[in-house]
Amino acid sequence: MIECRVASRAPRANVAMVHHIFAPGRTKLGRSSKFMECRVSSRRIFRPLLAPLMAMALIGCASLAGAAEAPAPAQAAAQPMAPDTMAARVQGCTACHGVHGEGTDNDYFPRLAGKPADYLYNQLQNFREGRRKYPPMNYLVTYLSDDYLHQIATYFSQQRPPYPQPAKPTVSASTLSKGQQIVLNGDVGRGIPACAACHGANLTGMQPAIPGLVGLHSDYISAQLGAWRAGSRHAIAPDCMQQIATRLTDDDVTSVAAWLSTQTAPANPVPAPAGSRKTPLACGSEPQ
Repeated sequence: MIECRVASRAPRANVAMVHHIFAPGRTKLGRSSKFMECRVSSRRIFRPLLAPLMAMALIGCASLAGAAEAPAPAQAAAQPMAPDTMAARVQGCTACHGVHGEGTDNDYFPRLAGKPADYLYNQLQNFREGRRKYPPMNYLVTYLSDDYLHQIATYFSQQRPPYPQPAKPTVSASTLSKGQQIVLNGDVGRGIPACAACHGANLTGMQPAIPGLVGLHSDYISAQLGAWRAGSRHAIAPDCMQQIATRLTDDDVTSVAAWLSTQTAPANPVPAPAGSRKTPLACGSEPQ
């Protein structure tokens, strides 16, 4: 798992923890579930944080210099104060997830913008309670209250940056066709419901807590399905995604992730209204 690679280098990651709010796991397409999320290079994960870390180092140096020569009260009063806004408070999130939560070109930091607030809140709570395991995220939200997690979730749910152009296919046409079949129709014989049955016909999610699937990288989708299959990602019981993911084969995961990553977001990519469709399985994180 991505977690085991990062945790094994905990001394290096302590400072970087400050800059993470929602970092996912990773899987290598086509590998068995035991290897899902296990091959992420820590260099790829922490590369986006080099600039923030350098800024922190400079701030630390400035603090030491200030301790040696403290400013007069009048000078201290004149120093600018950081704005007390949510946009300022979530800069630790945007270092990885983009200024408006739009995601980045790093496969493993997903888009947050526009997802249902309760979904984002559930994920922050899952990291805090240990149902999702990624050390920087677990560390950062450990002491945050439910109310503050709600504020963070609501802020990103209200952001509407444009979606990126979808990825170009890197798999065969038959693989894409298989992924499309599972996403839109499922596999009744194996008890696999269509992804669209819960995530909506436009795959933009449903209020109040089902996320959209468009605009995500294939490796991220594959990693999360792998985490559910391997038992390293959980949700509030009944954990419907864990039930579904364990019925998928490696080829299924590859196909679904590849097809979803090539889909263009609709003109109005907002989640469907609450109750607009009945989910085929009971989910603990979604009111029934």
